[in-house]
Amino acid sequence: MKEKVVLAYSGGLDTSFCVKYLSIEKGLEVYSAIANTGGFSTEELKNVEEKAYQLGVAKHATIDVTDVYYRNCIRYMIYGNILKNNTYPLSVSSERIFQALAIVKYAREIGAKYIAHGSTGAGNDQVRFDLTFQILAPEIQIITPIRDLTLSRDEEIEYLKKQGVERDWTKMAYSINKGLWGTSVGGKETLTSHMSLPDAAYPSQLQADGEEDMTIEFVKGEIKSVNGKVFANPVEAIQAIEAIGNRYAIGRDTHVGDTIIGIKGRVGFEAAAPLMILKAHHTLEKHTLTKWQMYWKEQLANWYGMLLHEAQYLEPVMRDIEKFMEHSQENVTGKVFLKLRPYRFEVCGIESAHDLMKSGFGDYGEVNKAWSGDDVKGFTTILANQLKIFNHVNKGQLDIE
Repeated sequence: MKEKVVLAYSGGLDTSFCVKYLSIEKGLEVYSAIANTGGFSTEELKNVEEKAYQLGVAKHATIDVTDVYYRNCIRYMIYGNILKNNTYPLSVSSERIFQALAIVKYAREIGAKYIAHGSTGAGNDQVRFDLTFQILAPEIQIITPIRDLTLSRDEEIEYLKKQGVERDWTKMAYSINKGLWGTSVGGKETLTSHMSLPDAAYPSQLQADGEEDMTIEFVKGEIKSVNGKVFANPVEAIQAIEAIGNRYAIGRDTHVGDTIIGIKGRVGFEAAAPLMILKAHHTLEKHTLTKWQMYWKEQLANWYGMLLHEAQYLEPVMRDIEKFMEHSQENVTGKVFLKLRPYRFEVCGIESAHDLMKSGFGDYGEVNKAWSGDDVKGFTTILANQLKIFNHVNKGQLDIE
């Protein structure tokens, strides 16, 4: 009997190569599995399955982890308003751990001796997959054909042609990774420091003009309704926001950052829903949280995003940070009003019973109602004491020329 290998399969060039290589060169029985994190339609998943069987897999499995991904990760990224380097909503890096978890579970269910993935040796995903597999399934061996053979895309295509696999590989000029929390786009331009992705590289093209209003309602930090329509499942709300935002081609940008393996990396992305949701949620928080809640949540959220990006999701401190962020959402309830236009959006304002601007204590820059002018004079005198003492003792050091 042939040994079983579970291949984390997407239907793209790399994993298509892996199917043939693992079965022909390694003599293994290939079980392909796609862990869907909300980026595939039913039709697309069916197409991926058909391609897998055409390549000769013994069995193909579709594993839906969208709800698990939202519940255990996305909602905390929303609570934390997490944008890597103030730009990237961790679209791919956040979903890989949940795909890896699903693959490990499936491999154990069928008694596989090996797990394989199609990552190269120059990216982050190899670490995310390997680390998760090593921690949770040390008894299962990892095979990575693309990384081990250091293959180019042309070499992969040539190998597949020799095995009788004919497809229009030119359509794969760009590497597209789509999930519930955004889509990454990689291509020849992102390998440079100066070129931008062409408009045609993005999966969602501009379909609408003019402008459109949107209202997102949050209840304790989670999305409850969009434009008045109530959603029992926040995943469906995110998908609804994405569908509207995509019509305006909102959410395109390029992320530049440090990879786990130490080199700089560049990737394009489109993430209409994540960017609109995060901006809306952050604005609501600025109205409903205290100064120090905002400050400490930002510090912890930066760490959470960095650790998540660098494959440290299983680190116990992540659960500690999640507890803090969840507690911080107690009063983050209200409606946020946005205006959408081609390629951009703006947050117009909020409405909330917990709005600290509506305290009645005063209107900024206009009138004070809960203190007097003499109170401010005394407060300012005391506030100035520390620097007044310093200036008295160290005369001249505070002078600015």
